[in-house]
Amino acid sequence: MIRRLATQTLRWSLLPLLGLSLAACERPPMESVQHGYRGTGMVQVYNPRVLDDVVEANRVPEPQPAAPADGPKAKDIYQNVQVLGDLSIGEFTRLMVSMTAWVSPDQGCNYCHNPANFADDSLYTKIVSRKMVQMTQTINSQWKNHVSTTGVTCFTCHRGQPVPEHIWFTPAQQAMGADFIGNKAGQNTPAASVKLASLPYDPFTPYLLKDEPIRVNATRALPTDHVASIASTEKTYALMTHMSGALGVNCTYCHNTQSFSTWEGGPPQRVTAYHGIRMARTLNQAFMEPLTDVFPTERKGELGDVAKLNCATCHQGAYKPLLGQSMLKDYPELAVLRDAFARAPAPGTPSAETPAATATEASVQPAATETRQ
Repeated sequence: MIRRLATQTLRWSLLPLLGLSLAACERPPMESVQHGYRGTGMVQVYNPRVLDDVVEANRVPEPQPAAPADGPKAKDIYQNVQVLGDLSIGEFTRLMVSMTAWVSPDQGCNYCHNPANFADDSLYTKIVSRKMVQMTQTINSQWKNHVSTTGVTCFTCHRGQPVPEHIWFTPAQQAMGADFIGNKAGQNTPAASVKLASLPYDPFTPYLLKDEPIRVNATRALPTDHVASIASTEKTYALMTHMSGALGVNCTYCHNTQSFSTWEGGPPQRVTAYHGIRMARTLNQAFMEPLTDVFPTERKGELGDVAKLNCATCHQGAYKPLLGQSMLKDYPELAVLRDAFARAPAPGTPSAETPAATATEASVQPAATETRQ
């Protein structure tokens, strides 16, 4: 009797540990989609219960009724219209109503405008929104190698919120900690940016703001070029972990499991991701960083930097933003550049015809380094 009670007590005491060990597991049934040759492991695994939430979160709002393109232009009627002045009054008003619904449905027009004088630029949000319209037009016109003709609108990132849910700031340097811990080298601290892994918790500053080579350790002995350190490898894995979580996919969405390092035989999504990394970097450099002096202190990070974008800003857990639904077809005024600033290509922006193999960065097709981009 005593032995039986002891056994039962032990079983009950082990239940919390068992639950903790299975906390990261997902109960069946799961669904898988094979998109490579059989036996290659090129499979995407999905949880149908999670997919229902993803579909709900990516519902596209109904477009506003179309407005006539004829009639007076906005720049001839309103004051201080710097970006969208060539739209008709009807088109301009329609877009403003849509942007209000996409970005500030609760705050209304006054989130960006002084109600006593709509031409006034005293609110920082108006200056930021003007810059964001230019950024949206730049994405749709100069980065088709990533967004194709699907494009993006303000709703793609904002989803009805004044500040997009997924943004990032450069984190402060990590404290060294106790002597027995030593310098943790910017890792081994659970962070949502790397799915709580022990990888470096800032995969964004090196690659989506700066232009560090994306490299991992060599795949053969004594490589003569493209040598990467363990630290570079860990930072690269951190970026890949972020991209996987941001898109809701696993590694085989972009990589050929037979050889992660080679481009030949890989899915076309890898080239799309290549351009996406460079697009995010260019947008952060050309549009977000210049707004540093515009944002108030309370809207900046602990180092005084502005919010920046990453893959999750648009994708938000979906393999394509809004699951591939295009809102741009209903708002073509966001598809083209409409002012003198925008007609000049942003620094470092490749043309839509630039293939991955001819891009300037040497990390495209390294000979002896496993590269995960």
